[in-house]
Amino acid sequence: MLNSDSPMATTTTTPTRKTRFSRRVPDHVTDELVNVLSSQETFEFNQLFGRVYDNLKLKNAVSGGEEMLRLRSYEKLQNLVSRGLCAKVGKTYRGLEGLRAAHNAAIAARTAAIAAR
Repeated sequence: MLNSDSPMATTTTTPTRKTRFSRRVPDHVTDELVNVLSSQETFEFNQLFGRVYDNLKLKNAVSGGEEMLRLRSYEKLQNLVSRGLCAKVGKTYRGLEGLRAAHNAAIAARTAAIAAR
């Protein structure tokens, strides 16, 4: 049995590497949300998701199941609202002026950051 004075009693820990998952593939969900919201129409979430889901199915870009895609779409829609690119009035959403330009600028910045690595 080892006592606390023994050199073998101390445990050495090796530093663990923190791994981060970074998504480097194009964000098809946000792209489709921007495409649909750029029409300047007002949508309830279910109508908006229906259009986004149909467009993604046509592009064969649906993965993870419909419910998972619904959650991701809602999260990304709320991100657009918080960034001021989409207006939420009650339960309806509408794209604002400059939505497509801001989205294209974000894509360019993300591409430049990846290229800089």
